[in-house]
Amino acid sequence: MKVIIAEKPDQASTLCAQFQRVKKDGYFEIKPNELFPEGAFCTWAIGHLTELSSPETYHPEWKKWSLQSLPIIPERFQYEVTKSKAKQFNIVSKLLQHPNVNEIIHAGDAGREGELIIRNIITLARVKKPLKRLWISSLTPASIIEGFKNLLDDEKTKNLYYEAYSRACADWLVGMNASRVYSLLLKEKGMNDVFSAGRVQTPTLALIVKREKEIDQFKPEPFWEVIATFNFEGKKYKGKWQNKQQTRVMDHQLANKIAVFCENKPAEIKELTTERKEYQPPLLFNLSSLQATANKAFKFSPKKTLDIVQSLYQKGIVSYPRSDSTYVTKGEAEQFPDILNKLSQFDEYKDFYPLPNTSLLHNSRYVNEKKVTDHYAIIPTDQVKDPKRLSGDEHKIYDMIIRRLIAAHYEKAIFDYSTLITLVDARAEFVTKGKQQIQEGWRKVIFDNDKEKDELLPTVQQNDKGVVAKVETKESKTQPPKRYTEGQLITLMKTAGKYLDNDELEKILSKVEGLGTEATRAGIITMLKDRKYIDIKKNQVFATDKGKVLIEAIGEQILASPSMTAKWEQRLSEIGDGQASPSVFMEQTKKLSAKIVSDAISISSTWNFEGLDIESIQRKPSSRYTIGKKVGKCKLCDGDVVDKGEFYGCANYKKTNCRFTFSKKILGKKISQANIQKILNGEPSNLIKGFKKGEKTFDAKLGWDNGKIQFLFETSGTKN
Repeated sequence: MKVIIAEKPDQASTLCAQFQRVKKDGYFEIKPNELFPEGAFCTWAIGHLTELSSPETYHPEWKKWSLQSLPIIPERFQYEVTKSKAKQFNIVSKLLQHPNVNEIIHAGDAGREGELIIRNIITLARVKKPLKRLWISSLTPASIIEGFKNLLDDEKTKNLYYEAYSRACADWLVGMNASRVYSLLLKEKGMNDVFSAGRVQTPTLALIVKREKEIDQFKPEPFWEVIATFNFEGKKYKGKWQNKQQTRVMDHQLANKIAVFCENKPAEIKELTTERKEYQPPLLFNLSSLQATANKAFKFSPKKTLDIVQSLYQKGIVSYPRSDSTYVTKGEAEQFPDILNKLSQFDEYKDFYPLPNTSLLHNSRYVNEKKVTDHYAIIPTDQVKDPKRLSGDEHKIYDMIIRRLIAAHYEKAIFDYSTLITLVDARAEFVTKGKQQIQEGWRKVIFDNDKEKDELLPTVQQNDKGVVAKVETKESKTQPPKRYTEGQLITLMKTAGKYLDNDELEKILSKVEGLGTEATRAGIITMLKDRKYIDIKKNQVFATDKGKVLIEAIGEQILASPSMTAKWEQRLSEIGDGQASPSVFMEQTKKLSAKIVSDAISISSTWNFEGLDIESIQRKPSSRYTIGKKVGKCKLCDGDVVDKGEFYGCANYKKTNCRFTFSKKILGKKISQANIQKILNGEPSNLIKGFKKGEKTFDAKLGWDNGKIQFLFETSGTKN
């Protein structure tokens, strides 16, 4: 008899749906059938049923956070049962130990993490029985039956377990030591909060903080463009003055002189060139590209997209969601005609048929056995479903995946990009750009708000004569770098290698694809949000003062560098391929953890957090600073002013309708309870640095005067 262990309850249910079964407490009992003549048990984990032991498990003195106990480096790592999931672990363990069970089928997700989850359970259950691996990329009935008929030998995927185990232990080592040392040292600087740090989250945060600094330090500069309207025998069009292909004029007077010079002057067509560009259909989706595309189209967070596609996978209508590949094998490509034929029956896709190309079998842009790693691209399975019968969000993601597959069977899109150079009075050069779609191709299928619209140039020829009908100057300002969206952040993590100076490290990162893995990037972004390092506002990523403090403290140390992740990911990948030793890797990680601790301690005396609101970075306010607590007397009615969460307000609001309120944030700066208490006591606040008004930044104290809050400037003692 065999016991099947799935990663989640719903996966177990889907696997068992192919057979007659009886639901029990924590497992299914599969009745004897052709595949399982003696029947089988099918049970499940609930994600991770086990976890790495806490520091005090190894040494009681490690429970207390202190610099003296660092670095924390266990001689040998150990897992233990997660207390909240002990009941299910006991059920799985009893089934594994059942005397009639003579073989275990590992049916976790076909990837590193799934490998770790199930093997850890078997290890902790202390069971040594023959082990086989179910390795499938979709949960369709056909794939499940085929997978059970062709189980992999245990040794085939064991190196992936070693890779995942090494990754988990190494992340524990770096995270535990880095988080403790920076939390303790920053507490000495007045910030009583936990500063989580880690191998992937910290370099990702560093890239966000770097962009934040670029925006903060950006100083807009005015520039002008000289725009002429030309008339060539009734054909009118506009052009921008250019010098060495630069259309911006940084001097206002010069721009005006150019405009005056060009007024009513003769014009001539100097040059007309056209460049044809061809755009191939987009690649099939892997998880990162799907997350980035869904974020751009619908502003879905990466985690939301992963949750939705996981649900679609669970329904059996798309393939494995955590894939890092954009390719399929010939076996999958052979199924495309059948899948596409079924899709053609739905109203949403009828207009795309007949397809220009009926097969991708010989198209290496999509079909490449060598570039399919553990899984192929995310595609619709042969269990197609009308998208209209799905929930709104599932509909959107399923539709995107379907359209990518259909678009792959279309022709390339072709555009002509034209450049017209007009010469004014034989001296001043103006440029006019135009574009025209020559072949729509795959763009018929992919919905895109950014679809290029035709901008046709007038039908003129070289040496034609005309005149300047009108000329004007347009003032603009240089713009700061744009904030990342969550979708761009996923792409940034995947391509972090381009931020490295060392060419060799760039190659390493391009091979292992940046910071984190397809499966972990959404979780890293969620972690940064949960730990208050970043804020997401209208799909834009902002670094908080807490995030800035941590990166400022780490500085140029290796912990914040993508290069460390590059080398790390390369070695882990080699472990997964059986080409590197897990024990050697762990010894190197132990040395790195010790270095992170020593580096932090040695540079902590040089830390400078000027301009950052360190007062607000507290793990939790003391009892006198909790919401609802009195912070002083009202300046209008002498009632109690209390903390109301987002602002301070008078407790007499309901009784007397007193409208005294005091925002916790003024011109971008948080106002602490310590400062509001001073103001309510008639004293000036502490000096607060970094108020922002438009493009101006200034430092000031706050005080109460003439019935309102005033800015108090130290230099002159003046009020504003």
